Amino acid sequence: MSETAQTTADRRAGGRIYLDKQHPAAYQALVKTADAVRAAAAEAGLDRILVELVNLRVSQLNGCAFCLDVHTRAALRAGETTRRLGVLAAWRDTELFTARERAALALAEATTHPADALAQERAYAAAGEVLDSAEISAVIWAAITINAFNRVSILSKHPVREADAR
Repeated sequence: MSETAQTTADRRAGGRIYLDKQHPAAYQALVKTADAVRAAAAEAGLDRILVELVNLRVSQLNGCAFCLDVHTRAALRAGETTRRLGVLAAWRDTELFTARERAALALAEATTHPADALAQERAYAAAGEVLDSAEISAVIWAAITINAFNRVSILSKHPVREADAR
């Protein structure tokens, strides 16, 4: 087997190629985008918990187990509670999230499902009442970025292993 074929074979999980390993420069560009988005969010005044809620909600919608694992741990490290994480999928039906968080979550959902124009307009309008332009932009960029990571992990079938639970 050639070196390239062997390398590709070594990077398969469940019959899939690890996209991040197959084209590391492309993946690193995505990581740099995430770094820039994290900086933009901080500059806009969005706290880490709100950004992690966006990451988690988008990952829930996309069914990305790997990203859910990574960002649940990140949210907990940032000080998020297990109670709020447990009800995040039903955030609209609780009183546990602030108006800013609700606006960010609605924008994240509208970004993840952009074909729903009515939901997008409603989310944008509601966000405009509690978030400024920089915050709205940062939330949308966070949702765009985690959507991209979700696709990489889902299509690569990145595993969630017990050893990773640290």
